[in-house]
This record gives sequence, structure tokens and C-alpha cells, in this order.
Amino acid sequence: MAVWIQAQQLQGDALHQMQSLYGQHFPIEVRHYLSHWIESQLWDSIDLENPQEEFKAKRLLDSLIQELQKKAEHQVGEDGFLLKIKLGHYASQLKITYDRCPLELVRCIKHILYTEQRLVREATNSISPVGGMMDSMSQKYQQINQAFEELRAMTQDTDNDLRKLQHNQEYFIIQYQESLRIQAQLTSLANLPPAERQLREPSLQNKRATVEAWLTREANTLQKYRLDLAEKHQKTLQMLRKQQTIILDDELIQWKRRQQLAGNGGPPEGGLDILQSWCEKLAEMIWQNRQQIRRAEHLRQQLPIPGPIEELLTDLNSTITDIISALVTSTFIIEKQPPQVLKTQTKFAATVRLLVGGRLNVHMNPPQVKATIIIGTPCILNNNCVMEYHQTTGTLSAHFRNMSLKRIKRSDRRGAESVTEEKFTILFESQFSVGGNELVFQVKTLSLPVVVIVHGSQDNNATATVLWDNAFAEPGRVPFLVPDKVLWPQLCEAINMKYKAEVQSNRGLSEENLVFLAQKAFTSSSINPEDYRNMTISWSQFNRESLPGRNFTFWQWFDGVMELTKKHLKPHWNDGAILGFVNKQQAQDMLMSKPNGTFLLRFSDSEIGGITIAWVAENPNKRMVWNLMPYTSKDFSIRSLADRISDLNHLLFLYPDRPKDEVFSKYYTPPLSKPVDGYVKPQIKQVVPEFTTPNPDPSSVSTPFMDQASPAMAVGLAHSMYTPIDPTLDPEGEFDLDDTMDVARHVEELLRRPMENQWSGHALLVRGSMALSGKIQAASDH
Repeated sequence: MAVWIQAQQLQGDALHQMQSLYGQHFPIEVRHYLSHWIESQLWDSIDLENPQEEFKAKRLLDSLIQELQKKAEHQVGEDGFLLKIKLGHYASQLKITYDRCPLELVRCIKHILYTEQRLVREATNSISPVGGMMDSMSQKYQQINQAFEELRAMTQDTDNDLRKLQHNQEYFIIQYQESLRIQAQLTSLANLPPAERQLREPSLQNKRATVEAWLTREANTLQKYRLDLAEKHQKTLQMLRKQQTIILDDELIQWKRRQQLAGNGGPPEGGLDILQSWCEKLAEMIWQNRQQIRRAEHLRQQLPIPGPIEELLTDLNSTITDIISALVTSTFIIEKQPPQVLKTQTKFAATVRLLVGGRLNVHMNPPQVKATIIIGTPCILNNNCVMEYHQTTGTLSAHFRNMSLKRIKRSDRRGAESVTEEKFTILFESQFSVGGNELVFQVKTLSLPVVVIVHGSQDNNATATVLWDNAFAEPGRVPFLVPDKVLWPQLCEAINMKYKAEVQSNRGLSEENLVFLAQKAFTSSSINPEDYRNMTISWSQFNRESLPGRNFTFWQWFDGVMELTKKHLKPHWNDGAILGFVNKQQAQDMLMSKPNGTFLLRFSDSEIGGITIAWVAENPNKRMVWNLMPYTSKDFSIRSLADRISDLNHLLFLYPDRPKDEVFSKYYTPPLSKPVDGYVKPQIKQVVPEFTTPNPDPSSVSTPFMDQASPAMAVGLAHSMYTPIDPTLDPEGEFDLDDTMDVARHVEELLRRPMENQWSGHALLVRGSMALSGKIQAASDH
């Protein structure tokens, strides 16, 4: 059901909250008549902190105005005439309001939709929870909202008592003044003749006695009222503190933890709107109770009555000030963290937000926020920003858009610690007052740890430092201490999260993949996952010590796999075409039981960011598994993995038994176009000299394996026989990009000459193809 249909069914306070979302900035009629269009747009795809997204926002604004104008034009009849005028007016009004700031329109509509969804969800959960049970999140939200209702009732109760106390005290003062007047009259009797004094004095004495008796009783009553009110305020403040603890120490801390894990690729931390609404309710009720306590103090000063009330009010004042101070200082947060790997001389952004700024009217005198990096010497450019209030969303925030780190002053490092292990933090601080300068706050907040680099080559090691810190930071730690060792399953969770985020894939690391990584990390041969459950891995094992026999660490190898997969192999990983995390011996064991031409793709053990093809084939004496020299990003920038697999005719079936074209053909580069103006464009092709044969027929695989690979599944490839040409291989068999491009240019030059003089008898070159040889190594370490 559309959100707007459900929103119109809200009742009571929820309906009032929904209606309060609208006004001149966005009329409710626009929401009503364009409800389907509004809910079908991708508002969340626009990053409000990115000025470059303004073009997208402008297009949405223009479309909104066009939809309004269309809706206005289709109105007919007497009622339609008025609506036509109204909708046309709204179209003009929205254009004037948002034409110069279209991102504000997006911010406004996102806030409206989010709030409507929340109100509908809360109303649905409270009326008809599925199966009589609510999920824990909804139940928690209901408890928080219920506590707010109790606090609202308690605050209203004390307000009523305060009014009653004030009324009684005012009447007491009137009677007290009457007592003084009677006393004055009695005093003046001394000036009268004795007979007249005796006549009038008894009556005044009786009247004074009656008033004084009433004043005594009423003074005790007022004192009791004051004590009762103070006790009620104590209970309210206890509940306020408890509610604030739940929101700040539980919900807000959890949001910050989700924000930290999002830096490792975890799910988004979620919006702050619901947290802000809770914090604003807290601020409102705290302030109301603070004003009530101040009024009670004022009444006590107007009419001092001996007793313990003075000390009680002093304690209440101190408590309420502590509560509001904790609220304000805790809700000064970093909504958008600066990059955690920070390169000098490079622009970066961050957003700071005060969740209670709108409710406490801090925006009436917008405070300035300053950012400094904690290294002893300020060196951030463009590090001052004034907080801005967004009327449509009620948010007060400062957007640092063009900060840059000019230089870095490093501390002395000890032992094996490298510059990419040194962590800094950015301090954001501000000062502002509330309540007409009644209270002045100095607020500060620290960013997540950042690692400062000066060159891109330091990025992967800096990322390791950040990943370890984000994953294993303990609550309330001394910045920025982290455990030196963690359980292997904890690291598995962290790197799996990072891998899925970097590759942008729902296919994460399987248990088999994690066992392979454990074998690599611990130099172990065990294939039993249980053997690694209670093992710990240290930071040194993760990214300080090189793997045995290698010149790179565990993380550097894993990071290379992620980069290669992200840039060149993502579709094949998502398709399940890449086993990847398989060692050489495992690949051999898997392939030896399969038909000739069966192959698999595994990440290279010996090279960072490399992937190799292993396949089973006959040699003159026996069947064996061959391993192709690993491909890297450099290779795939020349020719894709799918095209390379297509080139190699001896590769028939992707392990275990899928014809390769069934898996890879959708990624093949389309055939070259026909010659233009007599010229034929050269094409790079890959061959493996030892396996350069005409395209084989899968049905010709050796008899013992025919039952495993039906000829009907084979896909024939009509390629001409390639003549091996090896000018791009060095004596070691290494592939050289520069030499390759020289050959390509040479072929292109030759192709421009008369064909009858150049290409006689060379079918390969007539077709304009250039064969690049790949080097193979049987049972190599690649």
C-alpha cells in the first residue's frame, strides 16, 4: 500500500505530527495530488553533501513542477477551476523557493517520506503486531515512545501543581498583607481615646488572631506543596535521566558503532532523524522542567518559608543542568566522517550536526565549528564552518566541503611500527549559548581514527590499520587503543564484510574460502574449520610480517585479490565462475578427475593481485594439470578475462562441467566490424604455444571421461589455426606491455600496405589478428 494512503489513516498525535511536516515550504496538497509520482522517484540516490548532485536535484525539481502543471491543466468543472489556480500557484511557489537550491527540495521530501514511513510503521505495530509479537526494534521504539508519554504526563502534572502553588501563594501574600494592615490598625489605636480603643480593639484582635492562624496553617500547606512538587520533580528527573541514558548510551552509541563498521563496508548506519526526534523531545522536556524548577525557586524567593526546600531546589537545579549539559554535549556528533585514509594536499569533506540545535534555538545565533587534527600543530586548510539551520528538516549542521591537510607532523615511532600504522583524529569543537545566555556550552567531538598518507602506494597498508581499528575497537577505550590479537572468526567477519563491500557483491567468502585464508595466515594444512575457531591472529601476522617465502603480508595479498576482483572480475565472481581461493594442490586434485580441457580460475599464491587458469590436459606421456602465468590488472586492461578464455581453444569446460561459452560468452567482445576504406583493424589474440591447435571437438576427449562430459554440451569455436608469435615474451617468459604495443603498431603499419605484397600464405595476419603467447608452467607455484 502506498505510504500516503496509510499516512492519511493516522490518528491523534501521529496525524498531528504528519500534518506538521507540511507548510509553505511544501504544501500538503502537492503531496496529495502527486503522491504516486513523489513515491516513485529515487530521492535516496542523491547525496545531499555532494554539490555535484545539484544537477540531478534540479531535474527532479523541474519534473515536479511539470507534473504539478499537468495536474492543474487537467482540472475541469467549477471545483476544478479553483484547484487549477491553486496547483498552478504552488508550481510557481516551489520554483521560486528551490530553483537556486534544489538540493533543499530533495532534503525536504526525503525528510517527509522518512517521517511518514516511521509514523505509519509505529501506528501499524501498535495496532496490529504480526502474530501478537513485535520485532525487538519495534518493541524498543514503543518502550521509548511510551516513556516519553509518561514524561509528558508527569511534566504536565508538575506544571499544574506549580500553577496551583503559585495561586495559593499569591492568596497567602494577600492575606499576609491583610494581617499587616490589621496590625497597623491595632497600633494606631494607641492614639485614640480609651473608650473608643476598648470598643474597637477586641474586634481587631480577634480578626488578627483568625488571620494569623490561617497564615500559620497555610504556610505549612505551602511548604508541603513545595516539598511535594520537589519530590515530583525528582522523580521526573530520574526518569528523564534514565530515558536519556537509553537514547544516548544505547541508541546513539549503537549508531556510532554502525557508522564505524560502515567504514569497513558494513550496512549504512541509518538516518539520524529518529534519534534527533528523541533527542529533541528530551531537550524540550528537560527545558520545561528546568523552567518549572526556576519558577519554583522564584516563588520561594518571593515568600521565604523556613525548611529544607531551599536545599532541595538547589539540588534539582544542579541535576537538571547536568542532564541538559550531557544531552547537548553528547548530541554534537559527526554525521559524515572524514575519510579514514587521508592523503595530504587532497580535498576532503565532513559534516557535523547538533541533534538538539533546532529545539534549543541555537540557530538563532549560529555557532562556528572549527576542525583541527590532533598532532600538536594545526595544519588543516578551510577548517572553519558556520552551522546552518535547514528549516524543512529542522537540522542544524556544519558542512565542511573543502578541507585539506597541508602537512603532517608525525610522532616518533618505535619498533616495527610504520607510518601507515600511526593514527590521528580530527577534533571538531564549537561554543554556543541557550536560553538567552543562561547556559553556555563548549562542545567537542572526535572523528574516527584517520591514517595520513602522502602517496597512493601507502593506501593498502593504511586501509589495514583502519580496518583493524574499526572492527576491533572496544567501547570507552583510550583513543585509539585496539587489541593486538583477535580470534580468527572475528577477523573472518571483518574481511568478509570488507570483501563484499569492495567487490559490491552479495556473494561473500564461503567457509571453504575462509579455511583457505586460515591456511595461508597460519601456514597450516588443516581443512577442518573447527581447528581455527579458537585460534588468534595478531596484528603482526595480519599486516606486518611477510608470508613465508613471500615479500608481502597476508593483508597485502588479500587486498590485491579484492582490487583485482573489483576492477576486472566482479561479474565472474558474482556468477560463481571464479573459485579463487584454491591452492595449487587442491586445483590439481579437483581437475585430475575431470575430462581433458576442464579448467578453473584461482588467485595466484605468488603474486599480489593475480589470477591464474589451471586446466587438465594430455601430454605425450600422461595427463597432468597445467597452470598459466597469472594475469594482473595490467593484463586485463589490454584484454578481458572472458576474451582470453575465448582465445584459448584447449579450455573446454569450466569446473566442474559447464561449457565455457555457456558461462563466459555474454562477456565476449563483439566481433570486429568489416574493413573500412580497405583497411583491416588488427586484433590482439592470446595463444599458449604448446596448446595452439584447431578448435577441438569436445566429443573427442579421451574415452574414460566421456560419461562426464556429453558431446551435446560442447560448443565448437570456428577459429583458424594460430601461428605462434612470441616477440612479447622476455627470456623468462614474462609479458611486456610496451613490447606488445610496439608489435601492435607494427602490424597496423603493415596492414596499411598493399595486401598482395605482404600477406601471402599467412592466414592469421590476413585476418588482422595478432597472437600473444602466454607462458605456461606445469605444476608451477603460481
